[in-house]
Amino acid sequence: MKSTATLLISCPDQRGLVAKIANFIYANGGNIIHADQHTDAAAGLFLTRIEWQLKGFNLPKNLIEPAFNAIGQPLGATWELHFSDTVPRLAIWVSKQDHCLFDLIWRQRAKEFIAEIPIIISNHPDLQGVAEQFGIEYHHIPITKDNKIEQEFKQLELLKKYNIDLVVLAKYMQIVSADFIKQFPQIINIHHSFLPAFIGANPYHRAFERGVKIIGATAHYATADLDAGPIIEQDVVRVSHRDEVDDLVRKGKDLERVVLARAVRLHLQNRVLVYGNRTVVFE
Repeated sequence: MKSTATLLISCPDQRGLVAKIANFIYANGGNIIHADQHTDAAAGLFLTRIEWQLKGFNLPKNLIEPAFNAIGQPLGATWELHFSDTVPRLAIWVSKQDHCLFDLIWRQRAKEFIAEIPIIISNHPDLQGVAEQFGIEYHHIPITKDNKIEQEFKQLELLKKYNIDLVVLAKYMQIVSADFIKQFPQIINIHHSFLPAFIGANPYHRAFERGVKIIGATAHYATADLDAGPIIEQDVVRVSHRDEVDDLVRKGKDLERVVLARAVRLHLQNRVLVYGNRTVVFE
């Protein structure tokens, strides 16, 4: 696909917004290939994603943002500008479970999403062999209550060293501190959707004992509020009285793989617009 630019915009709802934004692209010789919008009446917000081809566009990349500022600022808009030929760099964080890690690497190698994965960071050494198998740098950074601040500083230094754009918590079983998230907010997390009913260890065992009829998975952006960040993707699957704990775990892992992959792909395609603690996902 030819190189494109994408604007994700949110602003107070008002008349003429679509025309003003589209005319900015048209007036500069651009060809719009995707456009989607949503109005949140309760919040009084207009939210849109608009993508256009860079071939034939009169403005060079470095001038698009300041040029759009002349339109966006009077509208009270906030926006993000992305280019399709910029390849994002991911850091995958793991603990001991490997199902989401393998799935993300496979999808990246199969070009289901376009990104580089230069590093894997873990608080355990268990998955180093996976990293070596795929030629990815592996950094074992153990975390305890006593060394958390020091170790998170090392993690931040690695993200800077490898020019990481997005951290994916692929079953990383440690709480990321609010201070870390403040310094690096681009983090996607995956977990089972038993929360808040079955928090803590062994949620599948307790869900089995309770006789649940559905299980699920949730992918969301990490925030200072644990597991309460803006949701990107969710899914569920039914279970029955014939399913044992192992069946629930297997089905849960399948969901976690798919839901996390969808969320990462949507983020990398610049289809997620966050406002407040909610998202609009332009598919």
